[in-house]
Amino acid sequence: MISIKSRAKLIRYHVWLGWLIGVPLLFWTVSGLFMVAQPIDTIRGEHLKNPVPALENISAVAPSLDGRPTQSLTLSQSALGPVWLITYADGGTRRANALTGTLLPSITAQDAARIADTHFAGTASLVSVKKFAADAAPLDLRRPVSSWQARYSDGTNVYVDETTGAILATRSQLWRVFDFMWGLHIMDLQEREDTSHPILILFAALALIGTVLGVVLVPLRYIKNAKSRH
Repeated sequence: MISIKSRAKLIRYHVWLGWLIGVPLLFWTVSGLFMVAQPIDTIRGEHLKNPVPALENISAVAPSLDGRPTQSLTLSQSALGPVWLITYADGGTRRANALTGTLLPSITAQDAARIADTHFAGTASLVSVKKFAADAAPLDLRRPVSSWQARYSDGTNVYVDETTGAILATRSQLWRVFDFMWGLHIMDLQEREDTSHPILILFAALALIGTVLGVVLVPLRYIKNAKSRH
C-alpha cells in the first residue's frame, strides 16, 4: 500500500502537472470542438465552387511540344476555352490552345479574373487580383506555386495557377479560422503542417502522465475515505 507521504507527493505532482498542462488542454479542447462542429464540405468551400465545365465536342489539334520531352498531355475545358495541359518530363507545365495547338503564354490578371469568376459560385463581388511568386505564396494557399489570388468581398480567396490556369485552392474566411484552430491544435501556428514536433510531444506526454496520476489517485482517496469511516 502507498504510504501517506508517497500519496501526498503524487497529489502535489498531479496539481503541478494540472497547472502546467491546463492551458494546452484548453486549447486542444476548444480547437477540437470547433473543428468537429463544422461540416468538412463547408470548410472546404464546396458550396463556393461551380462544377467544372464539360469539354465541348471539338476537333483537337495536337500541341507543339517545343522540343522538350513530355510526360503527359491532358485535354480539358476552361473558362478561356479548351486547352491542352502539357506536363514535361522535367516537371514543368505549359498550356496550349486545343483548337490550334499553339503554345499559350502565362495567365494574365484579366485571365485569372475570368477563370476565378467562372469557378466561384458565391454572390460576393471580385475585389482584387494579385500575383504571388512561388517563393512568396500566401499561407492559405499551402503550395509553393506561382499564382494569381482573386479576392472576393466576402473574404474568399480563389487561387489560379499562373502557368496552367488551373484552380489551385478556394479559401473562405471559415477555412482560415479552421486552419488557425488546426495550427493551435497541433501547436504549429507558423506552417500549420508539423504534427510531430518536440513541444507537442512533450505536452502530450505530460498530459498522459497527469491523467495516469489522476486515475491512480482516485481509488487511493476512495480507500482512504473508506478506512476513515471504520
